[in-house]
Amino acid sequence: MGNELSVTFHGGAGTVTGSCMEYCHDGKRLLVDCGLFQGSRTLEALNRSPFAFSAKQVDAVILTHAHIDHSGLLPRLVAEGFNGDIWCTAPTSALLQFMLADGGRIQEGDAARRNRRRDRAGQPPFEPLYTEEDGLAAWRQSSAVALEQWFEPIPGFRARLWNAGHILGSASVELEVAGVHILCSGDLGPEHKAFHPDPQSPAGFDHVICEATYGDRKRDHLTIEERRRLLGAEVNAALRRGGNLVIPVFALERTQELLLDLAALIGSNSIPATEIFIDSPLASSATGVFAKYAEALEDLDGAVFNHPAFHFVEDVNASIRLNSVSGAIILAASGMCEGGRIRHHLKHNLARRDSTILFVGYQAEGSLGRIILDGSTRVRLSGEDIAVRAEIRRIDSYSAHADQDDLLAWLGARQPIAGSLFLSHGEAPAIETLRRLAQSRDYAATIVAPAMGETYRLPAGGPARRTKTGDPALQAAIGRDWQNSYADFVTNLKAELAEIEDAATRARAVAAMREVLIRYQQVRAARKSGDDRRP
Repeated sequence: MGNELSVTFHGGAGTVTGSCMEYCHDGKRLLVDCGLFQGSRTLEALNRSPFAFSAKQVDAVILTHAHIDHSGLLPRLVAEGFNGDIWCTAPTSALLQFMLADGGRIQEGDAARRNRRRDRAGQPPFEPLYTEEDGLAAWRQSSAVALEQWFEPIPGFRARLWNAGHILGSASVELEVAGVHILCSGDLGPEHKAFHPDPQSPAGFDHVICEATYGDRKRDHLTIEERRRLLGAEVNAALRRGGNLVIPVFALERTQELLLDLAALIGSNSIPATEIFIDSPLASSATGVFAKYAEALEDLDGAVFNHPAFHFVEDVNASIRLNSVSGAIILAASGMCEGGRIRHHLKHNLARRDSTILFVGYQAEGSLGRIILDGSTRVRLSGEDIAVRAEIRRIDSYSAHADQDDLLAWLGARQPIAGSLFLSHGEAPAIETLRRLAQSRDYAATIVAPAMGETYRLPAGGPARRTKTGDPALQAAIGRDWQNSYADFVTNLKAELAEIEDAATRARAVAAMREVLIRYQQVRAARKSGDDRRP
């Protein structure tokens, strides 16, 4: 490593999940975040790949916030030998107790369900990535620090946390190492977000690492009252259809914002006082943390979460009983439909023409939520093919992320940037759009879109220099994968064959597809035997 300060992007580069940056100087290692990859099966497989560093050699972690795509690999890091402090704000530490334990329970439950599936018969048992106890062990290593107070996570590394306005406890990270001044934005919230003041941090840095989730998207900047009117219209339209309104939610922040608005809409008679089920034990726990910090949050009276229309569903049997309800509102995690109880409710509501699925958060490429939102007519869910007949709706105004205008304003307020601006935590179109706009405004001498696995030297007062290229295998895991394509193919295959005009032609189509697979098998066999000839 030498004595030069460097940063390596192990995740959250070219993708919006798996955030993890490794800062190295003088034999010391500091991680900013250690998050879970979410999306396609190929991308999620990276969660089981060996870390690119030794967990035992990591000296400390600074965590920007409690979302699983930033914190979700901490249990594995600890299980593999990391014994340092995980520095974060007090609300983030309080949330981690529930977030990481719940993540472990989800991993254990998903492993058990996969092992029960008929299509896995005869395969080796699927092991959970980590357990509930692993999650609690990681939480016990968290150390709370106040905003805007300098602390020393490692000798030679100074740090301060600044409000990022994204979720409860979220922070940007200011670092001073060997005379180099750096700011890591973490996830930034939009202007005038519920609960939190606008993002804050100083100006004038050598290097800035900024998220770019919505770098290519502008949203209407609505007041809370305007946002509530939009939600009310969606709720009323869904209830008129007669079925359930199912909302995939992030248990942390999005759930609490929705509950705040639903209570207000019921109170003003804008929507009927229908039953609202919050089917996520994690959301229940996170709501308790929000109530604890209610006095420090804007727009919030902690008593709102005790509204008589709200029913917090704790046990699995109570969740299953929701299969028989109709005309209810069901909020369930996870927000991108990649795990948790939402998949159960999608299984029982996607095929119902009278039900509505309302998306209120970002859907990463390759995730089930993105596939549904992009208009797929059939999806593969827990080994079954499910027709999508429900009404699919979306509201953008609940995003916890800054949009393009917010990001440019935040970057403008961080001027001057003497060295490099890094744009991370975004998909390629978002990063490229934001890069062009930042370049046109002269926001930094150099603007870098790092790839996963790349390492950069960070000098004081000058541009960053790449010292290690990224790993093509890591970069190839980003976006839709073959399993997304396979699921789309097989779920629509029968319907597409049925549209062929006669049985004989359908039989020829099936035979042609089988012939393709036979040719691949022959090629593979020839390669194994060392015969370069192609059949």
